[in-house]
Amino acid sequence: MKSLKENFQKAHIVIVGSGIIGKFNALELLELGFHVTIIDPAQHQNSSNAALGLLMGNMYQKRRGRSWDLRKQSIELWPQWITFLQKFNYELNIDKPLIQLTTNEEKFKKLEKFVYENNDKNLQILEKDSIFITNINKAFQAKNIKGMISFKDGRINPFSLLQTLDKYLKHKKVNYLREKIIKIRKSNNQWISTTRNNENIKSDMVILCNSLKAIELIDNLSHNIKLKPVLGQAIEIEINDAEVDLLSLPKQFNINGKNIIPKSNNKLIIGSTDEYSTKPEENTFEKLTNFLDKRPNWLMRGKIAKKWYGIRSRPDGEPSPIMKNLENGVIICTGFYKNGILLAPACSKWVANEIKNYLY
Repeated sequence: MKSLKENFQKAHIVIVGSGIIGKFNALELLELGFHVTIIDPAQHQNSSNAALGLLMGNMYQKRRGRSWDLRKQSIELWPQWITFLQKFNYELNIDKPLIQLTTNEEKFKKLEKFVYENNDKNLQILEKDSIFITNINKAFQAKNIKGMISFKDGRINPFSLLQTLDKYLKHKKVNYLREKIIKIRKSNNQWISTTRNNENIKSDMVILCNSLKAIELIDNLSHNIKLKPVLGQAIEIEINDAEVDLLSLPKQFNINGKNIIPKSNNKLIIGSTDEYSTKPEENTFEKLTNFLDKRPNWLMRGKIAKKWYGIRSRPDGEPSPIMKNLENGVIICTGFYKNGILLAPACSKWVANEIKNYLY
């Protein structure tokens, strides 16, 4: 009698989109034995390239509902996948801890209440006398920054993660097509994905992980799925100022919604996903550095060494992300406007289960 994995090898799955979610779905399905083709015209220009890789799982304050269930499952799965992927990149890891900070007293009281009520030893409030807070207030020339720390949350370097997934996919000799899919249709119990060059790719199932473009490939009138664009952007700032040592700061933290990652003693990255547009405005520096009532002098004098952005999608009228088995073998798994890297393991597990239920 053939094993389930031998049966899966007969099934061909097409994944449209090669960001973190598309590649992670491929990883999960390849390990189960499926034959996978990834289709994307420009994998290095997708929204995942604007991610900073912060994993805000345990510090998520709404501990109920689908979003928390997905986060909780991913928190458990990530260490297993990191161990697996280290075969292809031994330096890949989750840098911990993660710190969330605010200058708003009301928001701080909510953080305090959250930590107190959950009685989680991995979450702690950071008061003004904490060494973390002392260093941050000193560096940012402030007095009222405080918040909480999560010792289980952290950051995965997104560029390193994407490169590691690429190494794995190359090792598995996955079929990768740099084409744009313009239409999908069902024919004789198979799906036909048609490229812009009029090539037809047959598969047993199609997974749509291509953000806003996914809507173009489905009958939106019958499925009523709406996505709106969200701009994720980041800048690397060079500081030529002896008055501040960026390495005295935590490895990754968030102040009033802006994610901050010191890279060296004179460089730091600041990023955010909070604009409903498809093009960055001229004043990127001012928008990303304006997270305090008064910016420190060294930050105002800083120069942009590099900047980048990505267009993400956010579901309109329903929770993020969109995970649905649409019809007879088409799955949509998109709309990760902020938490794609965090939720990748749980969502790919869900996709794999949907495929197994559909095909067998």
